[in-house]
Amino acid sequence: MQKSIYDSGDSNLLPFQGETIFYSEFFQKELSDHYLEKLQTTLAWKHEPIRMFGKMVMQPRLTALYGDETRPYGYSGISMTPLVWTVELKEMKDKLQEFTGIEFTHVLCNYYRDGQDSMGWHRDNEAVLGKNPSIASITFGATRMFQIRHYESKGHKIDIPLSHGSLLMMSGESQHHWEHQIPKTKKILGPRINLTFRKLL
Repeated sequence: MQKSIYDSGDSNLLPFQGETIFYSEFFQKELSDHYLEKLQTTLAWKHEPIRMFGKMVMQPRLTALYGDETRPYGYSGISMTPLVWTVELKEMKDKLQEFTGIEFTHVLCNYYRDGQDSMGWHRDNEAVLGKNPSIASITFGATRMFQIRHYESKGHKIDIPLSHGSLLMMSGESQHHWEHQIPKTKKILGPRINLTFRKLL
């Protein structure tokens, strides 16, 4: 079973075991255009290796980490030390915290240069994120398909086109029971920047 959701308002996209809510126009186009240009040119993007199936391979995207402290954040065999918030990232964090009532301490930034950059199936379930983490995912640039499926059954697959200026909120038990990915595509030529705000314990 698969469904495609383009905008849910405040409704939960997951049928059970977690909450995922999509807001297609969290930022207006003019501000989204501004943020895309600033993030491309001002963030300290790196191309780093990641452990996959026991081997270290180069990630098919660029990454950067910003946050409140110098405490590192690690996943899949790499450790990243956060840089100090930029003006734009701090503005977004403040808006998110006011909108959601949730505190965010770090943001993992991903730069998809074109449709051949991607992210494989995974869950944001590192112990440092706590039992039921809330992840706020903001997109600027090209629309890319975000896919969710149930972790154990691999069923109930949901396709969500993450568009310019959109927000996807994942919370509750979603990171325990659901996994997500950004697949490769030959249809997308333009860049996309994704920011996933989270709280480290």
